Amino acid sequence: MTKSAIVVGAGIVGLATAKALAEKGFTVTVVERTQKAVGASIRNFGMIWPIGQPDGTLYETAKLSRRIWKQVCSEANIWHDEVGSLHTAYEADEYRVLEELAATYTHRGYKLVTPDATRELSPATAEKNLKGGLYSPEEMIVDPRKAIAAIPGWLQEKYKVNFLWGKAVTKVAHPAVHAGDEVFYADLIYVCSGADFETLYPDMYAALPITKCKLQMMRLQAQPDNWRIGPALCGALSLAHYQAFKAASSLSTLMTRFESQYPDYLKHGIHVMVSQNQAGELTVGDSHEYGLNPDPFDRSVINKLILDYLDSFATFKQPAIIETWNGIYPKLTNGEANIVLHPESGVTVINGLGGAGMTLSFGFCDQLIKNSI
Repeated sequence: MTKSAIVVGAGIVGLATAKALAEKGFTVTVVERTQKAVGASIRNFGMIWPIGQPDGTLYETAKLSRRIWKQVCSEANIWHDEVGSLHTAYEADEYRVLEELAATYTHRGYKLVTPDATRELSPATAEKNLKGGLYSPEEMIVDPRKAIAAIPGWLQEKYKVNFLWGKAVTKVAHPAVHAGDEVFYADLIYVCSGADFETLYPDMYAALPITKCKLQMMRLQAQPDNWRIGPALCGALSLAHYQAFKAASSLSTLMTRFESQYPDYLKHGIHVMVSQNQAGELTVGDSHEYGLNPDPFDRSVINKLILDYLDSFATFKQPAIIETWNGIYPKLTNGEANIVLHPESGVTVINGLGGAGMTLSFGFCDQLIKNSI
């Protein structure tokens, strides 16, 4: 007899969970409170980003996610760009970190490149004071707004996953999921509702070592004449952000300079990256401000800091801003990358993938479902 499953939430974690369950033979229903996904899953760069993950489980999960993303994009006719990433250096201490990372991660195929080669990889890189770059071929870009909107239709067509939109889940008591006066039943229930899962499990949420992260981002208009920036671009501040880069022993020296030169950037958790979508638009960001009650108001000073630093390593043909926004996601404060909870038999909460949901969700949920059912 076919088993059934309900997934609460149609963001990337919910979609990845639905896919994994369907492939295990479950009849899957996804219940989403809004008419389409509008949370953190569409408010990001669209980067599938193995380079940020340290060797071991997280890196292997990121690589698996990338393979699944490529399959999904190919089958669902979703635009994706296997363009890689390029970290730039404009100071000697920045380049030293890149040298160490290239030596440490030789098995990943990273390539340390000269200033001229950096410019060949990306015509958007600023030429003045450029010391070189670190190129990785592994990273892939999607447009999160279009990708997250398209995946439900593909899941429905390929796996007969049923989507119930505009139904806010108010209570979970296995085997029942309540959405106001409506009740749905399933053998297994997965709660993948992002920062909102505290409304269903407030006591469990309060007991966790958890906070919320608010980010601010911008989008620049489409570049003229189909001009492309090449790989996703990163300034040196990104070296301070990702766990994988802690493998460089000289990073501590670089951080000392950052603390002196960029105190406001570190205060607001700012590092600056750029991705380009199929229309030629550029997504730029971001900041990281932590707290259980994020300020709902965006601050122009943060966007200005991002743009000022962007000018130090990138130049575009058309830099006009067409959109600004913020996003919020839960993050564990104990260094763990994800949350998997079992509030009762038959119910699993999957959440908090450390701000790397686009990178990790498909791989993490695939392995979790395969190993637990």
